[in-house]
Amino acid sequence: MITSDQTVERTIRVLLVDDQELVRSGFRSILESEEGIEVVGEADTGAAALEEAWKCRPNVVCMDVQMPDMDGLEATRLLVSDEHVEASILILTTFKRNDYLFEAIRVGASGFLLKNTSAEELIKAVQVVARGDALLDAEVTRSVLQRLATPSNRPPRPAPEPREMAELTAREREVLTLLAQGLSNAEIAGLLFLGEATVKSHVSKVLMKLALRDRIQAVVYAYEHGLVVPGGTDGTPAPN
Repeated sequence: MITSDQTVERTIRVLLVDDQELVRSGFRSILESEEGIEVVGEADTGAAALEEAWKCRPNVVCMDVQMPDMDGLEATRLLVSDEHVEASILILTTFKRNDYLFEAIRVGASGFLLKNTSAEELIKAVQVVARGDALLDAEVTRSVLQRLATPSNRPPRPAPEPREMAELTAREREVLTLLAQGLSNAEIAGLLFLGEATVKSHVSKVLMKLALRDRIQAVVYAYEHGLVVPGGTDGTPAPN
């Protein structure tokens, strides 16, 4: 039992994956300057990342995209689907391309950052995804929503409602709809006149009932199943 004056802090174990040694060295220096973060391994290809993940059991994998042998997107897909690896994937790339971003989210990445991010933002990102949360800044979120909103990425209408949606309460459906529009917990709380803690609880229940890893996956789920479409909030296009 943990008493009020006791604290238990877990060291965040990080695996760095990048084909440039200088980049890995820089990330290592930044991350290990923060108390509570330890770089436990490095890899220079996607294939090597799979081996290292088995060896060092990281909590977070900082993953490059373009690498020889196996790219970071394929490595992410394999790591996320491996039941023996319990790591969140943070994509770090120099390329600000929507196709990378969209595919990274589809295969299970929990965060996406450009390599020119600040040291403070990198540390924060690792801490966020290590907690099991998702990390996308406002600009990235807009890109995701725009991509999901295109006709080629939307399911044909009408689409049958997924069976698991029946498990959601009316309030949880409402929260999912707002979450899928890119709103933060604070924004959802303001719209629904709820406390942030209550919204966070609703979000957690939505993720659990729909077997989703994080709120990013919830956004993808909502669009792919036609629960939200551009111009409307309930799966119905807004009138012209």
